[in-house]
This record gives sequence, structure tokens and C-alpha cells, in this order.
Amino acid sequence: MRRGADIPIVSIVGKSDSGKTTVLESVVEELTSRGWRVATVKHHVHDFDIDVPGKDSWRHARAGACVSMVSSPNKLGVVKQLEREPTLDELAAEAGDVDILLTEGYKQTGRVRIEVSRDERSSELVCEPAELFALVTDGGRDVGDIPVFALDDTSGLADLIETEFLRPDGAG
Repeated sequence: MRRGADIPIVSIVGKSDSGKTTVLESVVEELTSRGWRVATVKHHVHDFDIDVPGKDSWRHARAGACVSMVSSPNKLGVVKQLEREPTLDELAAEAGDVDILLTEGYKQTGRVRIEVSRDERSSELVCEPAELFALVTDGGRDVGDIPVFALDDTSGLADLIETEFLRPDGAG
């Protein structure tokens, strides 16, 4: 397993309602079924709250706690108040002992971007082809030498991620 800066970071990007979450979920399922430890982060441009209003941890945070945690035998939830948005590298370090960090979003700052694009949603990409690692689409788009996958080709996309980031030496 890798830690921090050694963890590869791959961002799934695209327009709203393009199918990013479905693609990310499928890739996570495929990679974990192959034995890889996967962390994920969803980028949200607005404030969010994962705590349940009225519950104790929500009340702790509202009372002024800068870190509020909920712990059980199987899970740990941490909500931190931040002065600035963390970088992808900082999030990878926070993820701990994992093999890869997959993000949903980060279309501007993601270094390795896989765009999801459906014809029904838009005929234009959010990234320039030169910025893309791969494209997942239901349409025929000319993106040069960039690998293109059908929306349901999770295995092929996982193979590419495995080859490039998890087994770059071809070992396997």
C-alpha cells in the first residue's frame, strides 16, 4: 500500500448529470473486487453538511467544535472546519493506507482526468482532449489518441487504471 504523495490520484470529471457518480461507483467496485484498496473524495463547490441536524455530533459542531468525530466499532466519521480547501495531495495523505484515490470532480485541478460525457447531456466536453487521460462516453467523439470507453466498459477502464497507476511495471 502507498501513503500520501505516493498515492495515485485519478479524477472523474464531466458536466452535471453526465453519469460521473455511476462511473466512479462502478470503477470502485471493479478495482476493489480485484483486491485494490480505494479511497474516494467527492468535490463539492458549495458548503455541505454530512452530519444529521439535531444529533449529538451536529450539536457539538454547532457549539463550536473545530473537529467533530463519530466513532463506532466499524466506522469513524470526522468533520473538520477548515481555513482553506485542501489540495488533492493533502486529501491523498488524509486517505491513509490505500492504493489509489479516485475523485469525483476537480475538473480544474485534477492532474489525471477521465471525463464522462453523454450525448443526451451535451455535445461539448468540459476539458480539452489534451487535458484528458481517458474519455467515457456514449457518443463518437474525436479526441485524438486518448483512450475512449463505452459507459458500461468498467472492466476496460479499470484495466487502464491498473496498468498505468497500480501496476505500472506490468507486474501482476
